[in-house]
Amino acid sequence: MIDYTIFVIDDDESIRAGLCMGLEQQYTIHGFASAEDAIKSMGQLKPDLILLDIGLPGMSGVEALAVFQKDYPDILVMIITAFGDIENVILCMKSGAYDYVIKPINMDGLEIDIANALETIRLRKEVRLLQEKYLQENLPCFIGESNAIHEIMEFIDMVSQSPDTPVMILGDSGTGKEYIANAIHYKGPNYKGPFISINCSAIPHNLIESELFGYEDGAFSGARNAGKKGLVEAAAGGTLFLDEIGDMPLEVQVKLLRFLEEGEFYKLGSVKKSKINTKVISATNRDIDQMICDDTFRKDLYFRLGVVKINVPSLNERKKDILPLAKFFLETFIQKFNKPIIGMSADVESLLLKYTWSGNVRELRNLMERGVLTSKEQLLTVKDLGIDDIRPAEMMDSGDSSFCFPDIPNAGIDLDDFHSAMDNFYFSKALELAGRNDTKAAQLLKLNYHTFRNRKKKIMGL
Repeated sequence: MIDYTIFVIDDDESIRAGLCMGLEQQYTIHGFASAEDAIKSMGQLKPDLILLDIGLPGMSGVEALAVFQKDYPDILVMIITAFGDIENVILCMKSGAYDYVIKPINMDGLEIDIANALETIRLRKEVRLLQEKYLQENLPCFIGESNAIHEIMEFIDMVSQSPDTPVMILGDSGTGKEYIANAIHYKGPNYKGPFISINCSAIPHNLIESELFGYEDGAFSGARNAGKKGLVEAAAGGTLFLDEIGDMPLEVQVKLLRFLEEGEFYKLGSVKKSKINTKVISATNRDIDQMICDDTFRKDLYFRLGVVKINVPSLNERKKDILPLAKFFLETFIQKFNKPIIGMSADVESLLLKYTWSGNVRELRNLMERGVLTSKEQLLTVKDLGIDDIRPAEMMDSGDSSFCFPDIPNAGIDLDDFHSAMDNFYFSKALELAGRNDTKAAQLLKLNYHTFRNRKKKIMGL
């Protein structure tokens, strides 16, 4: 059951006490003789509804309403006014007051008005609680302490406000691109609508158009007699997530572009135009810029899909998140498999931090699932994880002394200059070995393509 807090602001003690007494059985009530005192308590007590007298001494009710509307726009305000003060009532209602009541106050009528106001608040609170519960239970990729994760969460909060602005999510496999798409959907105004996901690489090229847009009876050999609704239509009022958008055939890209620009499409075999509203989120781990150069992806579609873009860093680029994620997955699988495990050994934590996560969050999750399932001890061990050794790249990341680095001369060494020179050397070498191909060079340096491009620009000015 949701608990509601109400402020009663009235300088008349008898009215204030009467309202508090009449409402305290159902709600948490706080009474104030002045608007100034109520405003001081707003941050700590956080009301859902305010009963505000217009004729207050000091700061008037009209002035207080302006403060509440500016600083606390989600809180509903009901005006208390004397009979005949119509001018101020009209001013308050135009300024955003939810409703008004006239003195002398009829408690039965007031309780009905309050119940109606709180029903609006109840819906808001339930939506917020459901959204938070969903994100906590289903989106573990957002657990962590790195700046990157905080930036991603801020991005989600920003782009989820729009019901239809297209979003493109870029990043390596396993970084949680679909989780981000889910979060944008469930935190946005389309949360009540469906979230329809389609993996463009998993559907044969000759079927993807009919899967997306549907078809009419007899549209092609083998078509159902009743036709079929496409995934675009199924996503009406919700979100359509196009995963691996880089694998979409060019002929289908043309039709998708038309839909994005006009909100219209034709089913296969139909001459009737269909129109729906949905938010389109796309994702890929491929080098779209290179695909545009190779004429395998339409430039105009890229711009339309990527009105807002985000690059999701790999797990190797956010080391601070590895242990929080590992502990989350550990607890998840301990409960799932009902294992008497109480934690993981220091060796496991050290190994997880040194390991190169080519599969990112997905790989870490799978590793922890295996470890918990096979473990016979109270502490998870390295043996449970099934990692026999650490590869050279991981050893170098961990600072293993078997790799040769120059000694520090007597005069000392400028570490920043050394890092810059090393970065410049390896980026130049990787580009040379890759024939100036950014995608291949990024793979040689084990970097996300988009991270590689950003760092190359900073290091080499290219």
